[in-house]
Amino acid sequence: MILSAFSLEGKVAVVTGCDTGLGQGMALGLAQAGCDIVGINIVEPD
Repeated sequence: MILSAFSLEGKVAVVTGCDTGLGQGMALGLAQAGCDIVGINIVEPD
């Protein structure tokens, strides 16, 4: 698998905006490479 060349096993990434769009794609890709993810979303009050 190509991801074995880019293993992030044992690493932690903080991803902002991970509920949709680019942030979500980055979080999924990093997780597939073995990275632990800390997801942060800021929700504005109404």
